[in-house]
Amino acid sequence: MTDSLNAVTHAQNIRYDKAAEALYIIDQSLLPNEEREIRLQTPEEMVEAIRKLRVRGAPAIGICAAYCLYVLARSIQELDPTVFHTRLRAYAAQLSASRPTAVNLSWALGEMERTAAAHVNGPRPALLEALYEKAAAIHQDDIAKCLAISQHGLSLLKEGDGVLTHCNAGPLATSRYGTAQGPFLLAAERGMHIRVFADETRPLLQGARLTSYELHRAGVDVTLICDNMASMVMKNGWVQACFVGCDRVAANGDTANKIGTSGVAILSRHYGIPVYVLGPTSTVDLSCPDGDHIPIELRDPEEIKTLWYEKPMALPGVKCYNPSFDVTDHALISGIVTEKGICRPPYTESLAALFR
Repeated sequence: MTDSLNAVTHAQNIRYDKAAEALYIIDQSLLPNEEREIRLQTPEEMVEAIRKLRVRGAPAIGICAAYCLYVLARSIQELDPTVFHTRLRAYAAQLSASRPTAVNLSWALGEMERTAAAHVNGPRPALLEALYEKAAAIHQDDIAKCLAISQHGLSLLKEGDGVLTHCNAGPLATSRYGTAQGPFLLAAERGMHIRVFADETRPLLQGARLTSYELHRAGVDVTLICDNMASMVMKNGWVQACFVGCDRVAANGDTANKIGTSGVAILSRHYGIPVYVLGPTSTVDLSCPDGDHIPIELRDPEEIKTLWYEKPMALPGVKCYNPSFDVTDHALISGIVTEKGICRPPYTESLAALFR
């Protein structure tokens, strides 16, 4: 493995320094022009980092939130177990509300809360150590899951294939390798050539700023396109599959991912191109029956009008609709790739089987 490829696949987007008891993240809002670590210490800093996409990607948000809750648990001075647990639950609720669509956030916080409940009446040092170990385990578990997802995803491709991806689901959004980008990085490790078309992903440009940044640095053959060019590259015969990540998968296979994913899937159906959703089982929410029950985050309209421009691109009074995610109907999805294997329709059966 080359040093540049290793630097991408093993990027420390979330780093907990146990000796210093300090949590650091790479501020993804500054990429690709500046790579800077920032420290998260207060609940306000943590919520702001998640809302402002300084840390982003469903698995990464979950990992970060787990460490955040550990940091906040260390800050609670009350000795009474009931008061401690009440404060901790309040912090967890505050973090959980920061982004409602990605289920990994609430899942990881739930894991931490259950760990706290099991140790709350014991010695405080033992409780804190259990919380740290749980956060570290969530992190390590995601590393293992991403590698397995990457291996299963790569099995769907052959030498020379072209793949279109939307948004960013690489190491920055997860732990190592990533989910939807993981197969491309694993292919590069194995000397296999895959040509990737990365949608820029308006309005926050995660495809341009993050996906092309990671893949180019790793030596992967990546071509950046505007979102409205996807149909052209498909029509040209350059795309043999579409790989996308996920923020929540409902029990019937409906999948929430970055806004624009549904449009990619509809285009793919027209051109006969398979669409694969790649994500860990922690992103599957069997309590959510279908996509109509997935909450969709609405973001600041200024992200559309002014964020990346020297001058506003629309008049101040122009209304904007800025959902962060859309839901791709399960009927448009050829397979859902998890660390346990590839689920095929009917998803109500194959997804449920993951948890038996």
